[in-house]
Amino acid sequence: MSIFAVRVEKPEDLNVIIGQAHFIKSVDDLHEALAGASPHLRFGLAFCEASGPRLVRHSGNDPDLVELAVKNAQAIGSGHSFIVFLREGYPVNVLNAIKQVPEVCGIFCATANQVDVLLAGTALGRGIIGVVDGGPPAGVENADDQVERQALLRRIGYKP
Repeated sequence: MSIFAVRVEKPEDLNVIIGQAHFIKSVDDLHEALAGASPHLRFGLAFCEASGPRLVRHSGNDPDLVELAVKNAQAIGSGHSFIVFLREGYPVNVLNAIKQVPEVCGIFCATANQVDVLLAGTALGRGIIGVVDGGPPAGVENADDQVERQALLRRIGYKP
């Protein structure tokens, strides 16, 4: 067995969601869940088929994001994994919809940070064993940091 990392290639202004699903229908159901989440959401998704022709299946409403999802799915190359890139929306707005897709087994990450996907390779193929999506803590928030966090949530519309 080998263990290695693949860096997700993405611009800083995009959010990414990486997960695992179990069926070719996942592509269509993920598309419907994302399209129904917000009329303004731009997205591209790709799914690595694990058997049969083992194609990277893809969909989305933004051709550039679809292309980026396909490129990253090919680099990750883990059967039954999916990757979604979002623009004009945040993972918090779509995670519950994605989790409700019957084929979705789990979510590895949802972030705007740079991401390394940790993979294990065996004679059978590749599997995602985790992700790294940020550095370790540099300290503990103080009272001023708490006030700043709460103000940010209000500025971006997540708290009244």
